Amino acid sequence: MSTMDVKVGSGGEAEALGMRSETMGESSRSGDIKKGQVILAAYVIATIELTFIFMQMGVMPYLAKSIGLDSVGFGYLQTTFGVLQLVGGSIFGRFADKFGARAALILSCASGSAFFLLMSISTSIPVLFLSRLPAVFMHGLPGAQKVITDMTTPSQRADALGKLGLCFGIGIITGSVLGGVLSTKFGVFAPMYVGLVGNLINTMIAMFWIPLQAKPKSDHHLTEHGTSQSGSVFSIREILRLMKFPGVMEIFIVKVFAGLPIGLFQIMFSIISMDFFGLEAVESGYLMSYFGVLQMVVQGLVIGKLTSHCTEMTLLKLSVFVFAGVGLGMALMRTVWHYCIIAVPLMFAFSTLSTITDSILTKAVPSSDTGTMLGICASVQPLTRTVGPTIGGVLYKHFGVSSFGFLQLIVNTGLFVYLLKSNIPLTGMKN
Repeated sequence: MSTMDVKVGSGGEAEALGMRSETMGESSRSGDIKKGQVILAAYVIATIELTFIFMQMGVMPYLAKSIGLDSVGFGYLQTTFGVLQLVGGSIFGRFADKFGARAALILSCASGSAFFLLMSISTSIPVLFLSRLPAVFMHGLPGAQKVITDMTTPSQRADALGKLGLCFGIGIITGSVLGGVLSTKFGVFAPMYVGLVGNLINTMIAMFWIPLQAKPKSDHHLTEHGTSQSGSVFSIREILRLMKFPGVMEIFIVKVFAGLPIGLFQIMFSIISMDFFGLEAVESGYLMSYFGVLQMVVQGLVIGKLTSHCTEMTLLKLSVFVFAGVGLGMALMRTVWHYCIIAVPLMFAFSTLSTITDSILTKAVPSSDTGTMLGICASVQPLTRTVGPTIGGVLYKHFGVSSFGFLQLIVNTGLFVYLLKSNIPLTGMKN
């Protein structure tokens, strides 16, 4: 072979390598664009669902009153909703792991359609209670979180999950306004018809924009904690198995108890806003919108920046520490303006705790179990809504508003000391 041939051959190989590299680069960019579109679709689905959830929450007291349900019965109605969400969260997560995020989101949207359909024909108390049943599978937010965890790397996860706070804020603001406008102009059932149409749109988005994802294969193996993905969707043993992974139980306990006192306060907020702050209904709506804007800013802009500079464990400790300071502020507050100031660190701590614990816990279990883990995390809020009215009512009646602040201070100070002294064995803690 001549020197000329060698040069030509080398040039051809180099040219081929260049073309191959260019092709791979284009394929990678195409994959990134598609992944971005899927994540965007998940954000849209979460935003639409949250909008209509908050819409019906604002209209529900008026609907219940119009069919003769008293305040005690309304409390039972809310407890029923909370219990169904609590029971369904983990089951929904298992369903997402076994059948994929798209199937889970379609199930959630279809359940939402049934929920609003039954509410639109609720002219009697039994039918109104019956309308709560589809809530057991209404978990669009955990479904969107499942899509995001499947489509992002561990280092991108906290930032991507944090941006769901934008969806939450938009849902609070838009849902509250939409429910009030529609019920005032077109009657109390009008928001239910709009919610039905919205969930049908969500179903279409999930069917055409969320890819059919197979179960992850990389984690289908025997571990010291059991076989991943075995058993039925309703297997309690499979759900509890995740708590045996290193550090999962410790982080989950922090997640539950750090946010419990403020959760009790939020449940009693409608009464506190009237009795303690002396707010009218319109003013309470403005205050809720303020919280929505704060959450959008914190989760959409702040958390993503922090996760690129700090470890998740550092952010977890910071959120618990800030929560303790918020508790002291709540114990001393006297006016609604005090609460508006306290709301800034409160929303930071609340959003950071929720996002970081979700991110840590999904990294601590196999990728084939992230849906179940997200379902367990999603059950924390329904658990608070279930036990909260009783505990919150006792605290407010016997000890006043300051008791929520002192409880927040004591619980989170203890958790902060625990996090400082403990060595929680978690992997993937750094981005």
